[in-house]
Amino acid sequence: MNEVPINGMQSGGTVPGPRRELSLPPASASAAPEGEAVGDELKSAYWMQWDGEAARTSVWRILGRLPAISRRVLGLAYRADPRATVMVVVLQLGSALMSAFGLLASVRVLSALFAQGATSERIHNALPSLALVAGLMAAQGLLDFGVARGQAALTPKVRRAVEQEFLRLNCHVRLEAVDDAAFADEANKANDRGLYYMRQAVPQLIQLAHAVLGLVGSAGVLAVLHPALLPLLVISVVPQGYAAVRSARQQFLSHSRYSTLQRRIRLFTWLLLDRDSAPEVRASTAQQALLEEHERFARRIEVEDTRLGREEANVSLLGRSVGGVAVGATYGVLGWMTATGWLPLAAGGGAFLAIRSSRGTLVSVVLAMHQIYEHALWIDDLEGHLERCRRLQPHRTGRCLPDQVKAITVTDVHYTYPEAARPALRGVSMTLSAGSTVAFVGANGSGKSTMAKLLAGLYTPTGGTICWDDLEVREVDAESIQARVSMVLQAPVAWPLSALANVTIGAGTITEADPERALASVIESGADRVIAGLPQQWATPLSKRFKGGQELSGGNWAKVAVARGLYPDSCVLVLDEPTASMDARAEHAVYDAVLHGPRRPDRITVLISHRLASVTECDMIYVFRDGRVIESGDHHTLMARRTAAGEPGEYAQLFTLQAATYREAAIPGTEETG
Repeated sequence: MNEVPINGMQSGGTVPGPRRELSLPPASASAAPEGEAVGDELKSAYWMQWDGEAARTSVWRILGRLPAISRRVLGLAYRADPRATVMVVVLQLGSALMSAFGLLASVRVLSALFAQGATSERIHNALPSLALVAGLMAAQGLLDFGVARGQAALTPKVRRAVEQEFLRLNCHVRLEAVDDAAFADEANKANDRGLYYMRQAVPQLIQLAHAVLGLVGSAGVLAVLHPALLPLLVISVVPQGYAAVRSARQQFLSHSRYSTLQRRIRLFTWLLLDRDSAPEVRASTAQQALLEEHERFARRIEVEDTRLGREEANVSLLGRSVGGVAVGATYGVLGWMTATGWLPLAAGGGAFLAIRSSRGTLVSVVLAMHQIYEHALWIDDLEGHLERCRRLQPHRTGRCLPDQVKAITVTDVHYTYPEAARPALRGVSMTLSAGSTVAFVGANGSGKSTMAKLLAGLYTPTGGTICWDDLEVREVDAESIQARVSMVLQAPVAWPLSALANVTIGAGTITEADPERALASVIESGADRVIAGLPQQWATPLSKRFKGGQELSGGNWAKVAVARGLYPDSCVLVLDEPTASMDARAEHAVYDAVLHGPRRPDRITVLISHRLASVTECDMIYVFRDGRVIESGDHHTLMARRTAAGEPGEYAQLFTLQAATYREAAIPGTEETG
């Protein structure tokens, strides 16, 4: 296989592949891919997965799914607050009854007003019915007020209950699931869209129920007035319903397309406003070029946006025209029935009110129905994700590890990451004794960090055993293992909390502290000077999101992270290259504190490092390669080891190579220039 030099380099910068000649680039070209229509070149965003789906689904399918969706939302609401849920349902039914009775009472008012006799007498006869109408309207207003109060109490409880369950399940999911990019995308989608639409489900269902009950009430009134009026209602509302469906679907599709257009132009908006890109944008004077590209796309989007608006207006005009013809025909038949004596004049007036009310209500039904259906698709995704989280919880047996351990014995351990083609660990065996300091060394990907996470209970071996004294890790709760191990990682979390909480969170708390232990841990890690220099010291928020918040450098964050690991005083402490971002002096101070400072005499300390000079004083050093331990012993033993061919061992070669590099860098004139 040939190798292609990169930028003319002949060594240290080659990649395998056939030799190819690079031609001159064009003098002008698009800065980014462009589709025939704006946005076609973009990958589909997860949050657009179901946009416009209701507009692409038949009305019958939507109607078929509504009962199941309603039962699910009502069940969720009932679990959150049974009393408020029952109250809302009862009051909503009562409001619909008051509306229907109000229409019937209006017919009685019209009958009294259209009767024979003097005007004053007719008005006097209509007063009781008018009072009844007023009373029914007042009662309906009170019932609607009760529904609004119930919804106000219910919606936040549903939101809190669902969000708490979502967070509780996700934060306890096994780490190997979180490592899966597909799971992470699914979790983000469920959090961003599923939770949002779940919160909207209760008020949307109430809105739909209100509209449907109003429509049913109007139909009931017409049936009481004259059975022949029901076909008239159908003649009036079916064309209106068809137009409403067309209009609703056009709105949904327009919204979906508009979202795509906005995604495309926001790429340049983000580049112009992003904090991380700001220095390079200014250093390269790229502002004008980006602004011009933004304006070019803005003009294309302006044209498409106008087209979408016109299409929506055309559909609306069609709907109004069809609805107007249907209403005209309906009122014409109603007038004929009244004129020929089929229907009393007062009943005709009541029918007019009921039909007119139904037409407006039907539009609300159609819109609410489409919204609930489309949002229910996101809720399906959310519930599917929650069910998956339930299956991925850490194993629990009801047994916990003791607070102390004499030895951790690893026997023939294998581990393969999900979807990985090859195992990360293959037959690793070792014994870690209480009070010892152990180092894991080796190249990237050799299995060091994977072994540390297995010791910490973050992963479960796919083969072999790990025993804490006489207890195998599968026999105890995984979270009890995690509680006995403190881990300090190479890229620690910069918690947006106070300096004190950033230390105590290592013991699982952010509001309570052991003052003496907190101070001792920051002194050992060298973070005491960092915290002492903050405006409010322990109380200073370590995030610029807060007023008076401070940001730390990478090295200072590492010191705080080491203090976080030391604070719990666990029986096992794992330091996974925590000093990578520190200078040499700070690194030496941290390792000196860990190796020689005050600590639990029975603690097992595991150091993971690329810098072999940091681990020379460890009691035992394990050298990893390709998922196996190929050498073990203390520093002097490993330096003296020879292969069958008389060559130095892996550790000795790596240590000698690093030492030589440091010596060359220290001799003036040996550094490369350029």
